[in-house]
Amino acid sequence: MTFRQTVETLMSAGIESARAEAAILFERFCGVTGAELPLVYDKEFVSPELSKAIEKRVLHIPLQYIIGRWDFFGLELEVNEACLCPRPDTEILVETSLLLLPLNASFLELCTGSGCISIALCNARQDLRGIATDKFQNTLKVAVKNAENHSVIDRLSLIQADLFEEPDYIGDKKFNAIISNPPYIKSGEIVSLSPEVRHEPLAALDGGADGLDFYRHIVGNYAKYLSKDGIMIFEIGFDQGRELCDIADDHGYTCEIIKDLEKNDRVAVVKVR
Repeated sequence: MTFRQTVETLMSAGIESARAEAAILFERFCGVTGAELPLVYDKEFVSPELSKAIEKRVLHIPLQYIIGRWDFFGLELEVNEACLCPRPDTEILVETSLLLLPLNASFLELCTGSGCISIALCNARQDLRGIATDKFQNTLKVAVKNAENHSVIDRLSLIQADLFEEPDYIGDKKFNAIISNPPYIKSGEIVSLSPEVRHEPLAALDGGADGLDFYRHIVGNYAKYLSKDGIMIFEIGFDQGRELCDIADDHGYTCEIIKDLEKNDRVAVVKVR
């Protein structure tokens, strides 16, 4: 298949960024760089891997899963169907955490998925140590592999744990921050998500009837594991800031909402008064 045919095929399937994605596929499976593409628009490439990848993308399987890796905060991470695809919005959570974590801080990340948040934090600052948990073994395997690949496994403990169960692994530890990008989509809205998102793990998307189940539980049950002046830092939905402030206020905490570049709610910083 030629590059031009690939672009046309993806466009016909409703892939919005068809040309950019075709370029990624040709680089991944044919070794053609972006600079070389204008010279080979109509050259026929015979690659079973490319053909299979195009077939999957036409079915709206996320590009990240097809190529098996994705860039996040300057790091190349392995991803597969066991975890959410890392998103640029989540980099705001990492940036906020790096600004707020004190020197030699320790943190607990809940719902780590691919491990992108914790790994990015430990990679950016050598003084940080953390624990990252996920409920699912196959998901945690991805995070462990990524932590090993980026040489932070000595400062990041990865533990299989359900955040709704008693966290026996914590013991008497205290953390400077509890960080999470939990499921926050309303259950009734899952069906209306894009086909790509609906290929991602349902358990990593569904936040309950109002999308707030995980926030309520974390704020209500994990603050006791914070050190003095400790904070909770969450990624939130684009319109959930007011609700997060209400949850924090119900427990006697303050809440600051940080918006993304499009002025949408994106990060909530919860502090004990």
